[in-house]
Amino acid sequence: MSIQPPISPAYRPWCLRHPVFCYFALTFFLSWLGAFLVAAPHLLHHQPLPNLTGVLMFPAMLLGPSLTGILLTRLIYGRVGLRDLFSRMRRFRFPARWYVALLIPPVVVLAILALLKTFVSPVYTANRFWLGLAFGIPAGFFEEIGWTGFAFPTMCLKLPPFRAAILLGLLWGLWHIPVINFLGTAVPHGAYWLHFFLAFAAAMTAMRVLISWLYAQTRSVLLAQLMHACSTGALVVFSPPAANAPQEAFWYAAYAAALWLLVAALFLSEPGFSAISSRALIKNP
Repeated sequence: MSIQPPISPAYRPWCLRHPVFCYFALTFFLSWLGAFLVAAPHLLHHQPLPNLTGVLMFPAMLLGPSLTGILLTRLIYGRVGLRDLFSRMRRFRFPARWYVALLIPPVVVLAILALLKTFVSPVYTANRFWLGLAFGIPAGFFEEIGWTGFAFPTMCLKLPPFRAAILLGLLWGLWHIPVINFLGTAVPHGAYWLHFFLAFAAAMTAMRVLISWLYAQTRSVLLAQLMHACSTGALVVFSPPAANAPQEAFWYAAYAAALWLLVAALFLSEPGFSAISSRALIKNP
């Protein structure tokens, strides 16, 4: 049976009649407020933010999408919707090829860096910061509760899935602005922060399309969480430590281009989102 709001739309508050707007407004507010509170002691004293503060801002931001996704699911879809959300977070039984897709981020990152190292400069030698894998786990687990568990299927009630995925990806990239100067190895990015942000946002939008496509095929929030963790983990582990700000912006742009080529190839060879019912994305198993 489909998950329907427990209260007639005519009698629900305005916010609950506009769940997508409310999701992004509340997510951005909570996440950016959390980042500000972490940075406030330095900002109020007009001090530059230490790298450690930048790193600590990110965990505070994770509460935005996760808490908002759970809260709005409960308010709009009731206990049935909340049970469905948690069941999608536990769904792991599907063909092995979907697990193979988790290799896309590390393979593409390593391929781009290998090409740049060979044909451009040794500065693009990939790092081996294996502890960086730990950065991807909380990002993937907490963020996807909101982005994939609530936002994407709810957006698909109004938009075709492919368009919903692109819009979600653009907003996901924008969500990172408070910590953009602390992403990557060439931090802060100084005069090249906009170049880096645009390259980063392009890469994240393409990655969001891939994550959403995997979800649309499997209805597994768990798979989306793992894909996100692999994406973040690969960037942290392999980002070349010797690259300066313009070089980092360049390789992120190359990475984004490669991901978009992969998206294009995927949708030329597969039916993609076109054969998927939007309402089926929020239908009970």
